[in-house]
Amino acid sequence: MTQPLLRIGTRRSRLALAQSGMMQRAIGRALGVPEAEIETLVPLVEIVTTGDRIQDRRLLEVGGKALFTKEIEEALLDGRVDVAVHSMKDVPAEQPPGLAIAAVPEREDPRDAFISDHYATFADLPQGARFGTASLRRQAQALALRPDLNIEMLRGNVDTRLKRLRDGDFDAILLACSGLNRLGLDDVIRQRLPLDAFLPAPGQGALALQTREGDVNAAWTRALNHSPTALAVAAERGAMAALEGSCRTAIGAYAHIADDRLHLSTEMLSPNGAGRWTRSGDIAADADHAAARAFGLDLGGQIQAVAGDQKIAL
Repeated sequence: MTQPLLRIGTRRSRLALAQSGMMQRAIGRALGVPEAEIETLVPLVEIVTTGDRIQDRRLLEVGGKALFTKEIEEALLDGRVDVAVHSMKDVPAEQPPGLAIAAVPEREDPRDAFISDHYATFADLPQGARFGTASLRRQAQALALRPDLNIEMLRGNVDTRLKRLRDGDFDAILLACSGLNRLGLDDVIRQRLPLDAFLPAPGQGALALQTREGDVNAAWTRALNHSPTALAVAAERGAMAALEGSCRTAIGAYAHIADDRLHLSTEMLSPNGAGRWTRSGDIAADADHAAARAFGLDLGGQIQAVAGDQKIAL
């Protein structure tokens, strides 16, 4: 039996498998594996995480977004898999000892998608509309614009959330444009929400390829890394670290390169949307990752100094 060259750890959801399948093909090609042999030589290893098992409560109630990565990271550390594919927005600010983010592929659309069976835009929602989300950030941003909305908890995979909308449980929901695009479901999007009103989660739309520290500089990781995305994500995650980004804190951050500058906007909101603190700035686009992270830490720190602790109480 042929020995796999590299095993990819992934969650079992449809979106996770679609994302990991994309990376499986890209890694296989970077390793020079014939297309017909990629699934055999670069297999996907499906791992059910605690975050996948718990669907009836918000993540902030049961330990935060690390619940989507913990079991996969354990498989990396004990050698059951060689690389993990994560949605970057699910990756905690600090890496566990022995692991590192080895590559950040090119980013998809970072925006939030407004989805509704009856209303074309967020602004069209009627007074007191039922708005489904489990994201504290999306809740706070929605309430900042529309304090009349009724926020109702919505967990589950993409198909589950869309079904609950079709069943009439909500007037509208928000999902990431990136996930819908990767699943070929972009036709359900009624409005791609503007970044100034709905600043995305740090890293939204990007993927993280995580390996053991000793494998960070492998040739295939360099082939898959998209430097502009990796630099932008470093700045966003710096802001996240400064703002103590977790499922208990409503924060957004988005960075991009334009006119040879790395532009970053970041914000923190109170859970009810009544308070909103935003900072923006830019640095040279030829900065290294450490400088980009330090830039994010600085902007986030400016917000933290003014806004203080905005964690939701449990």
